[in-house]
Amino acid sequence: ACFRLLCSLLLPALFLSGILCVCLVVLLWGVRLWIQRKKQLRSAGRDGKQPLLVAFFHPYCNAGGGGERVLWCAIRTLQKKYRNVTCVVYTGDRDVTEEEIVEGAFRRFNIKLIHPVKFVFLEKRFLVEASLYPHFTLLGQSLGSVFLGWEALLKCVPDIYIDSMGYAFTIPLFKYLGGCRVGCYVHYPTISTDMLSVVRNQDTRFNNAAFITSSPLFSKFKLFYYYFFAFMYGLVGSCSDVVMVNSSWTLNHILSLWRAGACTSVVYPPCDVQTFLDMPLEVEKSTSEYSIVSVSQFRPEKNHPLQIRAFAKLLKERVGQQPSLKLILIGGCRNQQDEERVNNLKRLCAELGVSDDVVFKINIPFEELKRHLTEAIIGLHTMWNEHFGIGVVECMAAGTVILAHNSGGPKLDIVVPHEGHVTGFLAEDEDSYAETMAYIFSLSPEKRLEIRENARRSVHRFSDQHFEDTFLLSVEPLFK
Repeated sequence: ACFRLLCSLLLPALFLSGILCVCLVVLLWGVRLWIQRKKQLRSAGRDGKQPLLVAFFHPYCNAGGGGERVLWCAIRTLQKKYRNVTCVVYTGDRDVTEEEIVEGAFRRFNIKLIHPVKFVFLEKRFLVEASLYPHFTLLGQSLGSVFLGWEALLKCVPDIYIDSMGYAFTIPLFKYLGGCRVGCYVHYPTISTDMLSVVRNQDTRFNNAAFITSSPLFSKFKLFYYYFFAFMYGLVGSCSDVVMVNSSWTLNHILSLWRAGACTSVVYPPCDVQTFLDMPLEVEKSTSEYSIVSVSQFRPEKNHPLQIRAFAKLLKERVGQQPSLKLILIGGCRNQQDEERVNNLKRLCAELGVSDDVVFKINIPFEELKRHLTEAIIGLHTMWNEHFGIGVVECMAAGTVILAHNSGGPKLDIVVPHEGHVTGFLAEDEDSYAETMAYIFSLSPEKRLEIRENARRSVHRFSDQHFEDTFLLSVEPLFK
């Protein structure tokens, strides 16, 4: 009797599921046809030919980070190479004008575009803000990006779509509903095998709270959630026609998650090394003050507290020694959360008694950044598993002695020996940072000059020209 009852319920359920699946397929197909119709109605150019629309999904295009430098360099590269291309940027920066965004790209990065860019301003960027999802942040932001991507697609249907900010869940949307050829530039995998190991080993970090690490049950649940998310992330990422990654570290993670090796290549981000290399490198002049400079956005993963604590420890060990030291923290603030972070860092400086020795420089122009870098002795970087590290390259090109975190891009790609010679130093914790800074200051100016020269010679492979060549080679399949 029970078996008959189950059969009588199962068959209608299967039938109903089949009907629903067919309806869903028909609906999605209808949406695709409607979107394709919108694309066909686009006006043709002056010569009668329809310009090829290449759209970049970059909701924070007016931020001042390395990701934005990649965006503007990529656009300039396509404008140089292809004449019948119109570049579009999907952005949520509705508090600035198009002219201010383009002027900001020139002011911050010294990048001047050849042709105008079309901006599509999005209203729902709040859906990808981490603050909206205090729990299940990865999943929340990823689902939010789908809704934001849908808004972008409705406002402008491109021929080629490139996600340049890491929103992989938008890729299937543009490929299967928009009918676009799709590519992406991955700065940092949304989830990585390193993140899985942090949860598996119950390590406490900024993205793995102590109440989770102290509970085996919560840790197991979070591990299951991460594995599920990693599976979904791999699924959407594998839809890409072209995948570009910014470093060997990112490449290893993307290959293991997306399994799209045939269309994946390393394209080192463009660093404005030539601007710094054009300036002569001289032996340090005797001075009453040495500066240590850090260049990175004020985001939690950049770990500015580690820089301040290591600096405070260094000052304690150098009491009475000359020259005096100054720590200069240079970075971009994207929103109120970043500004609050800076205020917290200032409070930390006060607690450690180093407020007079730490200077904050926020959203400064390129010329001022250049001046601080060329005057500094040490360039400081503290992010664990930094995907690449444009700021690290800029510090080396400017002639600072770099001290970066012993992980990620800096360890694998940047702070590596050049022709057998030392190009910089790596550290991991407060003690090793303080000790290494003390060691660098103990070296003679001539020895430091030797390291700075080695570092400068090693950074040519991160130039704008090298980026342009590898970027064009990678995106070529999208234009065939």
